[in-house]
Amino acid sequence: MEKVSVNASTNYDILIERGILDNCGTLIKECTNAKTAAVITDDNVDKLYSKAVMESLSAAGIRNVKYVFQNGEEHKSLETVSSILSFLAENELTRSDIIVALGGGIVGDVSGFCASAYLRGIKFVQIPTTLLAAVDSSVGGKTGVNLPQGKNLAGAFHQPALVICDPDCFKTLSPEIFADGISESIKYGIIADQKLFELFENGDVEKNIEQIVRQCVIIKSDIVSRDEFDTGERQKLNLGHTVGHAIEKCSNYKISHGHAVAAGMVIACKGSQKLGICADISERVEAVLTKYSLPTSTEFSVSSLVSAMLRDKKRNAENINLVLPTKIGECILYKADVSQLESIFG
Repeated sequence: MEKVSVNASTNYDILIERGILDNCGTLIKECTNAKTAAVITDDNVDKLYSKAVMESLSAAGIRNVKYVFQNGEEHKSLETVSSILSFLAENELTRSDIIVALGGGIVGDVSGFCASAYLRGIKFVQIPTTLLAAVDSSVGGKTGVNLPQGKNLAGAFHQPALVICDPDCFKTLSPEIFADGISESIKYGIIADQKLFELFENGDVEKNIEQIVRQCVIIKSDIVSRDEFDTGERQKLNLGHTVGHAIEKCSNYKISHGHAVAAGMVIACKGSQKLGICADISERVEAVLTKYSLPTSTEFSVSSLVSAMLRDKKRNAENINLVLPTKIGECILYKADVSQLESIFG
């Protein structure tokens, strides 16, 4: 079993092992000593993994109840949160009980937000079932939901008590959803680890999936330990996200997060070259994204994207922090005036 420890306001472990899902109840019991677990999942994941998780919880002596909501970005909403909070109250969960987030990034974000709000905060455990959630959203304590005005505009920082990652879950992902996780994993290589990036250029991803997950969460956990509340260095994890979130919004969330971020990373690389911050790395980034059937551009106009970017959480008055690579394996935060955005990304 691979174990990565995160040192934040709450210290916790990320456990990575094939087949670990069947032992999740024992691991959760040892970590939390909870009497009741509310398993939160979506209708796709429910059919695949709820039975195994709930049987494991029961075997460990943990009473469990389940809430299932519809998959899709449109259900990452305050309406879903309200319904889950009522469900938790109806089932009389106490502060000594836990939420188990079983699913991808949307399930994790919604469940974590509910855990932060219910009884002013209870523990929760992340069981990511997608590569994207495993390498990114399940780690670091960012939770939240979308508002009509933009993505993740309501939320809280609430660290999990434990993250349990079973790479065998990735076998049930469609190629498109698996590619979303590849996109975020490539991001880590661009911002912090040239060798990881080269693994995607040259290696067998599925053969090295545990190594990829481990290296990505090590990079993220190191950054989170230094900047838990996203006031500085942690913003580097948003490479491709400012443009990517804008692409998602402009597509009415028909374009998935990982695919939008892929295009956003290429646009960020080209913007960095335009500003003279880095040499020409965009062709190399485009080539590796294309290898995994990820987009490298968008059909939306720069003006449309900029309009969406102005609602980004990273905007501060007339400035916005952009993440721009200086080379493969290194990036900087660049404070841009909002009036510069069209020229940088155009």
